[in-house]
Amino acid sequence: MKYQSFFPENVKEALKNNPPGAWMPVLPKECIRLSSGFPAPDLVPAQQMRAAAASLVEEEQDLPFHYVGSPRAALLQQQIKQRLRKRGIDTGEGELLITSGACQGIDLIARALLDKEAAVAVESPTYMEALEIFKNYTKQIMDIPIDENGLNTEKLAAMLAERQAAGLVLPRFVYTIPTFHNPTGTTMPLKRRKHLLELSMQYDFLIVEDDAYGELAFSEPVLSCKALDQNQRVLYVGSLSKVVAPGMRIGWIAGAEALISAFAWFKKDLDHPFSQATMSVYLENNPLEERIQMLKNRYQVRWETMQHALEQFLPAPISWHMPQGGYFVWVHMPKLDTAILLEQALAMGVSYIPGKYFFLHQEKGTEFLRLSFSYAEEQDMVEGVRRLGELLAPYYR
Repeated sequence: MKYQSFFPENVKEALKNNPPGAWMPVLPKECIRLSSGFPAPDLVPAQQMRAAAASLVEEEQDLPFHYVGSPRAALLQQQIKQRLRKRGIDTGEGELLITSGACQGIDLIARALLDKEAAVAVESPTYMEALEIFKNYTKQIMDIPIDENGLNTEKLAAMLAERQAAGLVLPRFVYTIPTFHNPTGTTMPLKRRKHLLELSMQYDFLIVEDDAYGELAFSEPVLSCKALDQNQRVLYVGSLSKVVAPGMRIGWIAGAEALISAFAWFKKDLDHPFSQATMSVYLENNPLEERIQMLKNRYQVRWETMQHALEQFLPAPISWHMPQGGYFVWVHMPKLDTAILLEQALAMGVSYIPGKYFFLHQEKGTEFLRLSFSYAEEQDMVEGVRRLGELLAPYYR
């Protein structure tokens, strides 16, 4: 049977893209995982989560295992609102939607706001899974360059003016990761954030702010775009994946009630009562402020360890951006194709993500790669970078 005939044209077009996760390397056994963008095993609060789940079942019995009815699951939204308030983000009634991680939030936004006639603007480079999502809904994707200060809003302004003058469709929204950007680690300064908000009013687009790493600052972070938003232009996508546990799949969208209502219209999973209720108990019994401070300290030490290893083992003219928080460092390797080199790196027992996967036009990313300092143990990070240096040295003699 030829099942292609059952798919509508938009799905056929989406299926021509690379499959989800095509960027993930198949890792050999004992490989040092500098590719993994998730918390180290010892930073996941497994025992506290186990205690929270046990306490929940004792308290609510069968309720968290039903579709609806768990008081604890219902409480989670208020706890997240309180957390956002501490970061300068006030959400009113109907202005917050709990999602299954940030990716579901991004997909709901794209599903509700994009079609083949719509355009979306993204950073270049950007989070590869968001790029995968947007490609499922439209081919009209604008990519705006990033520099050492994140999204270049002056270049965005010029592109918008050119499109408007040419009668081309303007973006429905700009997707940005302004704080500890994935993959570059850059942070957009306050001036650019304000400029982006001004442009959203001038050219009538929304801003989708992905703030997955925003709390993991080595020093004081910049105010989020959402905290600066006076006109309900920002859809703020957040997650507990980077600061608690990714497997719990707790994320959210905060924004204008009319938009949140539309996203909820398409969200047909009836939430995830057990994981949401368990997270609520965890947050009640484990102060998140203390945990985030611990994570900031630990990740700063990890970054410093990786930085020293990069300086010691990578030959000139290789360079990298110095992140001020988050998980990642973005490395530039002139005149090399990091996708081609990956097979050799894996054979030496170290992994990374080739830069091409973070670009709309993949040829722009051939000389880059992303390393993570969040997952591997410190001594393994050093050894992994040493192996990369050994691999790369012959190319720069």
